[in-house]
Amino acid sequence: MQSIWSQSCSIPQRESLPGNLEVEVAVIGAGMAGVLTASALQEAGRRVVVLEANRIGSGQTGNTTAKITSQHGMVYHKLMQTIGPEGAGQYAAANQAAIRRYQDLIQSRQIRCDWEERCAYVYGNDQQMLREEAEAARELGLPASCVTDLQIPVPAVGAVKFEGQAQFHPLKFLRAMAEPLTIYEQTPVQSAEDDQLITPWGKVKAEHIVFACHIPFLNVPGMYFAKLHQERSYVLALANAPQVEGMYISGEKGGWSFRNYGEFLLMGGEQHRTGENQQGGRYERLRQKAREWFPQSREVYHWSAQDGMTPDGVPYIGRYAAPRPNWYVAAGFQKWGMTTSMAAAIILRDLICGKENPCAPVFDPGRFQAAALPGIAAQGGQAVKGLVKRFFQIPSEAAADIPAGHGGIVFLHGEKVGVYKGEDGTLHAVDIRCPHLGCQLEWNPDERSWDCPCHGSRFDYEGRLISGPAQEDISR
Repeated sequence: MQSIWSQSCSIPQRESLPGNLEVEVAVIGAGMAGVLTASALQEAGRRVVVLEANRIGSGQTGNTTAKITSQHGMVYHKLMQTIGPEGAGQYAAANQAAIRRYQDLIQSRQIRCDWEERCAYVYGNDQQMLREEAEAARELGLPASCVTDLQIPVPAVGAVKFEGQAQFHPLKFLRAMAEPLTIYEQTPVQSAEDDQLITPWGKVKAEHIVFACHIPFLNVPGMYFAKLHQERSYVLALANAPQVEGMYISGEKGGWSFRNYGEFLLMGGEQHRTGENQQGGRYERLRQKAREWFPQSREVYHWSAQDGMTPDGVPYIGRYAAPRPNWYVAAGFQKWGMTTSMAAAIILRDLICGKENPCAPVFDPGRFQAAALPGIAAQGGQAVKGLVKRFFQIPSEAAADIPAGHGGIVFLHGEKVGVYKGEDGTLHAVDIRCPHLGCQLEWNPDERSWDCPCHGSRFDYEGRLISGPAQEDISR
């Protein structure tokens, strides 16, 4: 299930770390956030190296819908109410600056990445909510207005429209930005100790260390696994579908998103917390809607994405934790990773270079907001639930009952295990304990993976690690 971006762009392979190394800045992760941060620091005269566990752009950057926008759903009215006009203004300004930075880079470096200026819309059926969102956004200096003429088939009374936003091909842009950087692929960071990163191929000593790896894999300090959760969403690329002339997202839970890429319509939705998709059917429900709304369309690609969600709706960008003043983090991008990656690069560059950034305070990872307490408590409750299920939930199926092409948790040879039955009847049995903190993994039938409902780690049906915060495979 490769995305349209991965299918249409290849990035040259890099070598692994050749041995011990000493630099000014080490960046963990060669997705959009890591590459942009490294590029900004290199441009500022710093010696930078990027360490990537897999391939450049192989994580969430390759699965985005690739919108460059400060329009992040129904966010600004909420931020005004929860963190106040000053913090909301910093959030808005950082994302608007990110759009301008993209434009400047693409123009100055002549990057061919299918950049197109588009309006962004958040649509809904509550007129008062739409008016309040538009008013809050305008008060913060954003190019917002209320409109009723929408070019999508979803029932809605109107939308909040942001002018001057954009969309692009993320991997074409990333390939160009990565070219002048020193990046080592297939070099997973196994641990971090003060100013050193330990990999299978050597140690990297750095004055500054940036964690730009989607979700930090270290439990302490920082406790990021407890301060955010992960969600999945699904996308279809449709041929013979209409041009919608903009980027649309629902302001209500359970809605759909739309944007065009060339001749294709990208239709997304069906989001859920990672590890909570035992019944499956996410792609099929998207396909049903596509057949209803665009009966002449044809599916060409489908893929899924995973996003880090913070309790207060604001990403973590800044110093990692008080005990590690030379560590930095960029995480919890709230489904807006392309714009926020650029905002993070600007903020982290300024922090590392000793320059004050007026937008940085709102993203401070060390913040403590009362509004975030319910979300943090819910995250802790989810972890307890996952542990309880592992010890006390009795499997209702036997391995023989699982149909070919499906998976589930069963008793096999007296042990509670996860089993996937191949089309030929072969059983692939794995430990259902997540190696991160021991929560019970759950079967995801749409992607044939074992997903952790506590902290979002994912594994393929043979137990191989797909994404963290876990750092190792599950045993077969």
